[in-house]
Amino acid sequence: MTAASHPSDPTSARPSLPADLAALLADQIHQGVLAPGDRLPTERELVETHGVSRAVVREAIARLKSEGLVTSQQGRGVFVDAAARKNAFRIAAVSPSDSQELEHILELMLAIETTAARYAAQRRSDDDLKRIRQGLVGMEYAVLNDKLGDDEDYAFHQAIVQATHNPHLVALNEYLEGSVRHVIRSARRNTAHMYAQRMADVQREHQAIYSAIADADPQAAGAAAERHLRNAAERLRLYRDDAAD
Repeated sequence: MTAASHPSDPTSARPSLPADLAALLADQIHQGVLAPGDRLPTERELVETHGVSRAVVREAIARLKSEGLVTSQQGRGVFVDAAARKNAFRIAAVSPSDSQELEHILELMLAIETTAARYAAQRRSDDDLKRIRQGLVGMEYAVLNDKLGDDEDYAFHQAIVQATHNPHLVALNEYLEGSVRHVIRSARRNTAHMYAQRMADVQREHQAIYSAIADADPQAAGAAAERHLRNAAERLRLYRDDAAD
């Protein structure tokens, strides 16, 4: 299943993380640049071409293997799996300017994060709650110090998903982090620079999610997560409209 609406240039972005390189190679597979049965460039070639470390290349290849996109052949290299394009779920690169695709992504995240918040409220342990609060406090500290708090934001949402104790939700969350969340964060950075008050609103929304999970109230947790995602979508729309003026 593919959620791409526009093909992207697979060489247009310089990867800096394993998830970035994995997404770039996966896009090449799904666009047919790398066809089933093709051998991937060697580890050394990927290092030289993309300017990343061997560790980044190895983790990126491991991600592709876990997604069923590539297989290793002893002594021959890594090859695109024959069924990769048919069976793998993939969301291709999304641009903040692609309003329709971004709306689709936000709808997907709305469904996932609302569900995760409900299950987290039901299943979270004391340690889970501690990790969620650490992310919340980290974001508060970042906002007070005029920082974006992207890493803390990710830690907060990741801790909520982990508190569901559902490995498939955790895996899907990690996939979305590598494929689409960075685009939403990019737009969020621009919003943060232009609208400091909106960052305070974001933090209040995060606090509401945390409080509902701490109270073990799945209905309130789901509702708070839904409000947060819907407000996030509206903030992105406002930023796009302002940027277009």
